[in-house]
Amino acid sequence: MTDSPHPPMNPALRPVHKQRSFASLRAISALVLREMATTNGRSANGFLWAIAEPVGGIILLTAIFSLGFRSPSVGTNFAIFYATGLVPFLFYLSISGKTAAAIQYSKPLLAYPAVTFMDAFLARAFFNLVTQVMVAYLIFTVIYFTQETRTDPQILGIVLSLAMALVFALGVGAMNCFLFTAFPWWQFAWAILNRPLFLVSCIFFIYDDVPQPFQYYLWFNPLVHVIGQMRKSFYPSYAGDYVSPAYVFGVGFVLLGIGLAFLTRYHRDLLNS
Repeated sequence: MTDSPHPPMNPALRPVHKQRSFASLRAISALVLREMATTNGRSANGFLWAIAEPVGGIILLTAIFSLGFRSPSVGTNFAIFYATGLVPFLFYLSISGKTAAAIQYSKPLLAYPAVTFMDAFLARAFFNLVTQVMVAYLIFTVIYFTQETRTDPQILGIVLSLAMALVFALGVGAMNCFLFTAFPWWQFAWAILNRPLFLVSCIFFIYDDVPQPFQYYLWFNPLVHVIGQMRKSFYPSYAGDYVSPAYVFGVGFVLLGIGLAFLTRYHRDLLNS
């Protein structure tokens, strides 16, 4: 009796799938849960801090400026005026800052083949997007229903403003995600360069009140357009003709494309550094 050219297969062995189904989605979901536990799960009031920061800023600004001025630059209510400036600014600041630290924050997990730098980036972006949208909704709703704001919120305009802030934040976050990891000194330099942004983004005033030639230079700050769009969405009488969503989306997508291109090309070197 001749031997068979193909030995019988061991029934105990089973074929192994080369790739899990929805591997990236599973990794992102796990990273989002980790983000929830580490960012807001260490204390019972962890999530309240995300709300307390902008609320505290709005209360402080309202108290200070209401003492020296009868009314804000637009409308009659200080709280809603500063909320329309501070909420989109902190929306951008939170998402750009969190996504910029995506590789540094998840570096130990990126050693596993199932987790990629895009998973870490998208997980931080998604979690902070949901958090900041909830914060914006709560703040605007409470102010609108508890005070006489004399505003007419337009949902589509508000969504457009937050979308502009999101794209710009992701672009800045992607670029800094590469730069922070490749050049650690840039993190300290960026912290210094980023500080004046709070003063030159039209949070305390409106763009129309800025004299030339400073108004010309302020136009190139994408956050001026983001905040201007938010105020247009609340104040029917505010024209905001200077607002250019195309400019903000253009800057955001260009930065996002360049940042992701650098991360795709050099992420292995960054992880091994």
